[in-house]
Amino acid sequence: MNLYSRKKRWKIVLATIALIIISASIYYTNDLVNQFANEERNQVRTWADAVERRASLMKYQEEFFVALRKQERDRVELLAKTYQKVLYGSLEEEFTFYLEIISNNTSIPVLIVDQNGNILERQNVDKRYESQTVFDGELKESFSAYSPIPISDTRQLLYYRESIIFSELKRVLDDLVSSFLIDIASNASSVPVIITDSTGSNVLQFGNLNVAGDEDSLFWQEQIALMRSENTPIEITFLDQGKTLIFYKSSPLLLKMQFFPLMQILIIALFLLIAYLLFSYARKAEQNQVWAGMAKETAHQIGTPLSSLIAWIELLKMEDSNFEGIREMEKDVERLETITERFSKIGSTPVLENADLIKLLEETVEYLRPRTSKKISYTLQAPLQERIILPMNEALFQWVIENLCKNAIDAMNGQGKIVIAVKTEGNQVIIDISDTGKGIAKSELTAVFKPGYTSKKRGWGLGLTLAKRIINDYHKGKIFVRSSVLNEGTTFRIVLKKKGG
Repeated sequence: MNLYSRKKRWKIVLATIALIIISASIYYTNDLVNQFANEERNQVRTWADAVERRASLMKYQEEFFVALRKQERDRVELLAKTYQKVLYGSLEEEFTFYLEIISNNTSIPVLIVDQNGNILERQNVDKRYESQTVFDGELKESFSAYSPIPISDTRQLLYYRESIIFSELKRVLDDLVSSFLIDIASNASSVPVIITDSTGSNVLQFGNLNVAGDEDSLFWQEQIALMRSENTPIEITFLDQGKTLIFYKSSPLLLKMQFFPLMQILIIALFLLIAYLLFSYARKAEQNQVWAGMAKETAHQIGTPLSSLIAWIELLKMEDSNFEGIREMEKDVERLETITERFSKIGSTPVLENADLIKLLEETVEYLRPRTSKKISYTLQAPLQERIILPMNEALFQWVIENLCKNAIDAMNGQGKIVIAVKTEGNQVIIDISDTGKGIAKSELTAVFKPGYTSKKRGWGLGLTLAKRIINDYHKGKIFVRSSVLNEGTTFRIVLKKKGG
């Protein structure tokens, strides 16, 4: 198993373990959130039930006051008839019973007024009005809440007000209603509440809402619509205010808790992304240092025996030897010098100089053709009579082309076709290197440039990695797999910018 396969397997194992840990954490957190949400919903439901029970009690109290008011009206009507009997009844009648009814009225304020507005009789009226004989002003206004009751045909009218006890009870009831609405708005369960009139548009009270104070009607309409969609409003009918609607929704804490698992996922994902980028950057920097060190050390190690070889070749020449292998040995030495130069430049930023791309490709093909099987055919497709001048490092760029061609030869098992096609598009130069080999699986297309990836039993998996470094980092271009079909072939594409592009 090669390095890339081991890395891939370990990545899958670690990703699976991480996914299990994250899933378990999110599941547990989500379970806690659901428990909290259910408990809060129960609290809200309990609060709503308590509001409804208290509203029922308020309704009963108001019904009691309605009955009490009716009884007072009946008592006043009876009192009016009693006065009529006393004032205009026959002298032969016994008035003791009627007088007892009148004397027993110790709570209901009563005035008997004639058609001219003169006060004829008064009972339980404030002391400040005892001396007033004309029914007008503040006194008339205080007795105008209820319609007067006619006493006789002489147009005498009996005016009355609520009894002192009834007034006190009504004041207590009004305080209870006001306190009830305030308690609902500022409930201990932190439930956002809006109390409106029967139309559901005019806001009477609100509580537990983040309100600045200058919200318009549209804001309240949106809030009411949101609450109505979440819960059915509670209806309460008051004696004086009529029907009132109580809208409510879940507390802000519950809403925050519902989004907590999502926030947890995002935070974990962000942390993993940052960690991955940092480790990736550190690993890449470390790899660059290792590659640079290995390249320089390789160039240094090759340099020593290379100098000796050059010296031995010079000695053979001095002996006037007709040995035919001297010329070939010189070619190999030149090749070793080129390789040494390439390795030495990997460790530092190379100098780019203008070079003829077509000529460089032709030289590379001419070098490879005699050194590979005769069953391998090379084809260079380039624009006729056109020179393409690009800023390049010739030694490193030739290395890339040689590396791609050698990989193609291995993929074709020493038999097939290699086509190098060059074309220009705007400010870009495109080079396609195609072969008729065994192709690359789709699952491995994104990994071919990673360190350790190789399809060879004894390969190191660094050739394409260095090729990408040379094209992307040094020449500011791009290299990628344009297409690959199993058992049909692969096309690598290199994209370079023209000078000044």
